[in-house]
Amino acid sequence: MTQAPTPTADTVRRLVRSLLKEGVDDSAGPEVRPAVPGAEPATWWVGNRHVLRLARDREAAARLRRELRLRDLVRSHVPVTVPTSVAYGEWAPGLSYTLDTKVPGGSGAEHDVSAVGEADLAGLLTGLREVPVRQAETLGVPRAAQRPLDALRRSAESAAARLADADEFDATRLRQLTQPAAVQLAAQPGTAVLVQHALTGDHLVVSADGRVRGVLGWADTVLGDPAEDIAGLARAVGSPAAVRAATLAGYGARPCLRGLWLARCDTVLHLAARLDGKGGTPLAQLRTQLHHAWEAILLERVTELREDDEGDDEL
Repeated sequence: MTQAPTPTADTVRRLVRSLLKEGVDDSAGPEVRPAVPGAEPATWWVGNRHVLRLARDREAAARLRRELRLRDLVRSHVPVTVPTSVAYGEWAPGLSYTLDTKVPGGSGAEHDVSAVGEADLAGLLTGLREVPVRQAETLGVPRAAQRPLDALRRSAESAAARLADADEFDATRLRQLTQPAAVQLAAQPGTAVLVQHALTGDHLVVSADGRVRGVLGWADTVLGDPAEDIAGLARAVGSPAAVRAATLAGYGARPCLRGLWLARCDTVLHLAARLDGKGGTPLAQLRTQLHHAWEAILLERVTELREDDEGDDEL
């Protein structure tokens, strides 16, 4: 297997100079810098208006090509900006790139989402649900199995005990999710929709006034459980805002509570793993996600779930 080349600033500068011929100083080339510090960065800022993404292996190249087609499909359904590619091709044999226009705004980690921003998120969730599943499948978007919440709960219990020993978390809080409730909150069959699957604070473009202006990071999009995106929002902007947005989007109590508990179990597991030396996400970021996911919501006081005209058992 051929070793993939390592992208350098000179590599990126030569590539971008050939793509942005107008307004580029040939003597120095455009200003380029890694978007994320690292030994082999795959994402680069290009001046103040563009971002270049480089696939580092053939699997990533295939995902990048699929993402470009998917963004075109999604763009007409959602009310927020989806990145637009101004140039794409191969930066090395078999390895794709895309030069995207930068979406103006800060990140969800920098700005709080306002009430109007929650309506933007509701529009996003609504739009994702409206994307035709068959069209997404034609583009190669994979289906993802729905995660069993009860198994996740059992794993989180062990992780919560580890966090309690480290004085990071009150493990008794996880007892709110009982085994019968976890079983009841299983995903319902036939509910697969387009799931962005990466609604992190870094992927939400938020303006200073709290509006959600754009969503980045569409490479991991799947067809699956809509509660996964509700969970992503709970980790990114807090459970109350996530549930309010999902409710505005027309989701009932079951998917909202399922998303809430997916987020809570995930954040416990991720922080415990990081304390054990696994993963590279900064501890401060994982602690923030834990705090966001465990914010209380009014819906938790509901003792009986009812979906439209269908009655459910007690939670």
